[in-house]
Amino acid sequence: MHVISTDNAPHPAGHYEQARVFNGIVYVSGQLPVDPTGADGASREPGTIEAQTQQALDNVAAVLRAAGSDINHVLKTTVYVSDINLWSRVNDVYAAFFGDHRPARAVVPTRELHYGYQVEIEAIAVQTGRAENL
Repeated sequence: MHVISTDNAPHPAGHYEQARVFNGIVYVSGQLPVDPTGADGASREPGTIEAQTQQALDNVAAVLRAAGSDINHVLKTTVYVSDINLWSRVNDVYAAFFGDHRPARAVVPTRELHYGYQVEIEAIAVQTGRAENL
């Protein structure tokens, strides 16, 4: 089992890793829409749901790259959304991001997410290359 860590995605603020790889499968922890180049999540304005979704997906992609994978090898995602009425807007950004690739997916309506964000995305993918930090 290998730990994945990259400066191109937000560092964990709790007791977890950005991702773990086991037997060629990458398990990406839930990614909030925190800009890894900016201030910590607690001090940022959340922005629109579209911007939040794009940033969360960009964070997932950065972790996947660090793990030796990419978005075209995602098997499944779980999308947590704080208001199910926002789902169509989240789905539009998600669909544009993944294009023709359609991973299995679960959508989980939830209450509040950390720092007032409205979306969090986790992923499971196939490792296709060597992880950056191994």
